[in-house]
Amino acid sequence: MAQEIGRISRPAAEQYQGRRKLLLVPLMFGPPDEARDGVAALAKYWDQMQTQVSSLESALGGLRHLYHESVPVGGQEGLDHLERMDLRSHQFVKAKCESGATLEATEDTGLLAEILDLQRCLMLPLISGTVAQKLQEWFAESNRSRYDHIAKQIDSTLGEDEAGLLLVSERHQIQFPADIEVFYVSPPALDEFRKWLQNWIARQQMPSEIPSEEEPEETPEEPPEEPPAEE
Repeated sequence: MAQEIGRISRPAAEQYQGRRKLLLVPLMFGPPDEARDGVAALAKYWDQMQTQVSSLESALGGLRHLYHESVPVGGQEGLDHLERMDLRSHQFVKAKCESGATLEATEDTGLLAEILDLQRCLMLPLISGTVAQKLQEWFAESNRSRYDHIAKQIDSTLGEDEAGLLLVSERHQIQFPADIEVFYVSPPALDEFRKWLQNWIARQQMPSEIPSEEEPEETPEEPPEEPPAEE
């Protein structure tokens, strides 16, 4: 079971000597630029997350391997891919690479493309319930294969007594090898951003107010006729 960094005391390096360690960082994506409070909440999360990661690096002896969701290649090619995909992640990962860590290939290109295509299909208004069910089953099967591949990539590259870091969405279903100690990086600002995001999504889903039908304009009453003047 992953330990939440920020909710436990800083681990002593001797406690995990000889073991494989993996920092699990929730990958949070930004709200629209016009949502300034959300942008600020996300920036706060990234700042606190990096502070905690740096502290943990010092305790565990530094990072050797980096893994990032949706990145199918490693090294400089992987950094270039990440720069096109997410500038915030790119800056973070690039800084770690410059400090001696290696960006590893995380995803299988074919599986990733298959899942993206299936997601697009599932967004379409389908007529047949049978087709929708088969697409859901196909998507679930592809997702399992995808997460199995990520687990194998980590297992095959993270060596004894080494520490790695994985950036991945919170809804992942990766089953990590039993001999890897997983630390879930969870700064206080993560809960704050989650709450903001939930409220923002709820507001987007609220039906817009239907304007009431305009009442027909009343015809102004004609002034009463004046009584005929007496002769």
